Amino acid sequence: MFEDADLSLDDFLCGRLALWQPKQGYRAATDPVLLAASVPARAGQSVLDLGCGAGAASLCLAWRVPGLEQMGLEIQPDYAELARRNALHNNMALKVVTGDLSAMPAELRRDFDHVIANPPYYHAAGSASPITGRDTALRVDLPLAEWVRVGAKRLAPGGWLTMIALPENLPDLLAGAEKLGSISVLPLSAREGRAAKRMIFQARKGGKGALRLLAPFVLHQGPAHDGDRENYTPQANAVLRDGADLLSAFR
Repeated sequence: MFEDADLSLDDFLCGRLALWQPKQGYRAATDPVLLAASVPARAGQSVLDLGCGAGAASLCLAWRVPGLEQMGLEIQPDYAELARRNALHNNMALKVVTGDLSAMPAELRRDFDHVIANPPYYHAAGSASPITGRDTALRVDLPLAEWVRVGAKRLAPGGWLTMIALPENLPDLLAGAEKLGSISVLPLSAREGRAAKRMIFQARKGGKGALRLLAPFVLHQGPAHDGDRENYTPQANAVLRDGADLLSAFR
């Protein structure tokens, strides 16, 4: 388990949340915040976070939509314990189960209104991080198509799967979406005119709508980085700092 000396307490949503994270290893940044902002959850619904890490996405979602029943699955025991600690620190309800999604723990074999995931998305053949926790969090072990299939299996009819991944992962995500429909893909671009380096993938169990490729969501203003300061677009600032809904304008 992590020692306190190995952790930092980091602000999210402009200080509305404070999360303990390892100083070395996988550290959540904007990806889980963008993921949480994309989930069409309502108070009283249930959410399962596959690979919840230290709980950043789940707790950002809990702040945005109070009154959810939230559960997380995390394969690394030290990160699972950190997620429990973060939920307690922020006075939020999040039950975290330590286990592997390829052998789903019995208490999670039920229907959820939403399944979310920020899965490892770098190819397993790439360079490994010397820090085991970071490597496990970032490099693909279980194929991403299987993440989608497992997520779909855990959804109630009409439930939503929401994931963040790389654009190059889209064929794998689609390959696992046999039982899903009404798929939307939202490219996330650092700047206007730049190729997207992330995307939100969202699909509905039993959905009948055609696949939609949405207009890119642009994070930063201006053509290039112009100094040591933040320059988020107003839309990105609302999401990353104020916890605004990301996908409502597209539904």
